[in-house]
Amino acid sequence: MAESSGCGCCCKCCLRLIISIGVLSLIVWLTLRADTPKCSIQYFYLPALNKTLNTPKNNTLLFELRLQNTNKDKGVYYDALNLTFYDNPNRSLSHIIGTYTIPAFYQGHQKKAKRRESVKVNNTLVLGSGLTNGPPVFRVDLATAVRFKNIFWKWKSKRHKLVVAANVEVNEQGVKVNKKGIKLKSGAPENGYCDRAQVGVLLGLMVLVLLNFR
Repeated sequence: MAESSGCGCCCKCCLRLIISIGVLSLIVWLTLRADTPKCSIQYFYLPALNKTLNTPKNNTLLFELRLQNTNKDKGVYYDALNLTFYDNPNRSLSHIIGTYTIPAFYQGHQKKAKRRESVKVNNTLVLGSGLTNGPPVFRVDLATAVRFKNIFWKWKSKRHKLVVAANVEVNEQGVKVNKKGIKLKSGAPENGYCDRAQVGVLLGLMVLVLLNFR
């Protein structure tokens, strides 16, 4: 009987340990997991295509990029953001009309950042896009890398690549047709990031602590 009782007590301890590790694992995963920043084009204007102004020699592109960090407890360190503008949404047929780089910066948790910039573009390609059937459609590619900083633990994650793109249709005034912001999307599923190495270390420490308190 004593032996049976001891075995039952051991099973209960093991069960409690497993449940505790499971709960802690969930807490750690939720703490370290980070959502991908949301990127969108809020403003896009090519004066050369504005038929009202009739300024075909104007080789300027004006745009506004919005970056939104939706994480409640994580800041975001952006590497330099490299923007590439194309004259066609079809990658096999497109040509680069201009490039622009936004310097690296830090964004706090649940913060939004806007960058309104101008870039010189290849006017020949821009005007050529306006000769096609239907409204001209351009493509914007954004490539960077991000690191996340937990505001409680002060840890920085490893770098995660962020490569997104969007098509932008413009009207006869050279302004984007969509009045709302156009989200830049990735071809990969947006499941967020989580550093497995940090999770492994934390879980290992937690298991040792739980074992010592048995």
